Amino acid sequence: MHGLGNDFVVLDGREASLPIGVAEARAIGDRRTGVGFDQLLIMRPARDSAADVFMEIRNTDGSEAEACGNGTRCVAALVMDETGNDSISVETVAGVLPATRREDGLVCVDMGPANLDWSDIPLAKAADTLHIELEGAPLSDAVGINIGNPHAVFFVDDAEAVELNAVGPQLETHAMFPARANIEVVSGLGTDKLRMRVWERAVGITQACGSGACAVAVAAHRRGLTGRAVEVVLDGGTLFLEWRDDGHVLMAGPTATVFRGLLDPSLLEAAS
Repeated sequence: MHGLGNDFVVLDGREASLPIGVAEARAIGDRRTGVGFDQLLIMRPARDSAADVFMEIRNTDGSEAEACGNGTRCVAALVMDETGNDSISVETVAGVLPATRREDGLVCVDMGPANLDWSDIPLAKAADTLHIELEGAPLSDAVGINIGNPHAVFFVDDAEAVELNAVGPQLETHAMFPARANIEVVSGLGTDKLRMRVWERAVGITQACGSGACAVAVAAHRRGLTGRAVEVVLDGGTLFLEWRDDGHVLMAGPTATVFRGLLDPSLLEAAS
């Protein structure tokens, strides 16, 4: 599946044991010898009685991720199709996220509250999260936000001109981010409309990042650049964001199923 080109392999582990560790995730994620993905999403039985499904998230390097906005929308769409309901909840390690299918067909997820304190992001030391200085980095003056996972947002004159392949790895692993960070570079396209490019933590450049778009919407309003409702244009398309007065961030966008099938057991056997 994908959301604006942010692509996923979704595995169903709700009824049968599905042991997927670091090696197995890496094997599936190899775009030459496996399938390839930005994130691997494993549906498991919900742990919280308020949720319909638990979503485990793994990056291409096999590490676990706390949140994935576009992935949440994709899993929500699957469960909605199964149940016939237009409103369900997806549980992650970051919490239970309500999702709805709007009349226009877009799937909207409540990503929860934006966490703005330096210790929530987390940063290596106390700092103003609206203006984070990064010593020795190719970009500085970041806005730090945690939307279930850490983000550093950089407002630049032209997001297209940034050599993200070069600066992304340096910024992700900067000492100011002990848990590393997702990196977004952003420029304005007009009133309440932003252009965003993203370097995802433990993945690299992707076509879209839902939690990153949420972080950008919050950062732009905090800087006084936009209102609370914005369009964020990514490489793969547009997401629609709203940072509500109660602190929660809503994200709406399309989802797509590319194919369904079975993984050959030899792929996982070779990884173990």
